[in-house]
Amino acid sequence: MNGGRPSQRFSRAALLAVCAALALGSFWVLEVMRQEGGGDASQAARTEPDYFVENFTYVRMSKSGQAEYRVSGQQLTHLPADDTHHITFPVVTSLAAEQPPMTARSERGVVDRNSSRIEMFDKVSLSRAATADKPAMLLTTSYLLLLPDEDVMRTDKPVEITVGQSRLTGTGMVANNTTRQMELKSDVDAFYQPPAATR
Repeated sequence: MNGGRPSQRFSRAALLAVCAALALGSFWVLEVMRQEGGGDASQAARTEPDYFVENFTYVRMSKSGQAEYRVSGQQLTHLPADDTHHITFPVVTSLAAEQPPMTARSERGVVDRNSSRIEMFDKVSLSRAATADKPAMLLTTSYLLLLPDEDVMRTDKPVEITVGQSRLTGTGMVANNTTRQMELKSDVDAFYQPPAATR
């Protein structure tokens, strides 16, 4: 009887080794599937932010090396699922040399992966300081879409625009900063205050 015990122990050890190898092989296959997008855990993980930056400033340059606009904010969070940047208290300032600078502010902002769309949400304001030949301008709304590559901004929400002492309100707007054209879609109401006569 004593002669059979070592062979039984060897058989059990060999069986355990085979089972362990099969378990490790199955685990490896599952890991490969998850890394290739076949597992729910991988998809769930991509919905979480992968990095954030506090008190940042970003300047976008043109192909000729000129500064086009500056984006700053309290916090920037990157979401890898759709490759978007979410900004708390964003400030977007145009830096084109041939036009007066305009500054847009809001409580939240979202920038797409190509920086071609900047969405601004909640208490949005767009301001331009007065110049020698133009009065100050202020636009307020709850949502504004900036398209920097086209130099266009638009919204489907109510807007109020104040230029000097004149006021314009409406719902839905498309404005082209290059052509200086603006269109209000509906519910338009205007009050025009002529500039004071100069002597």
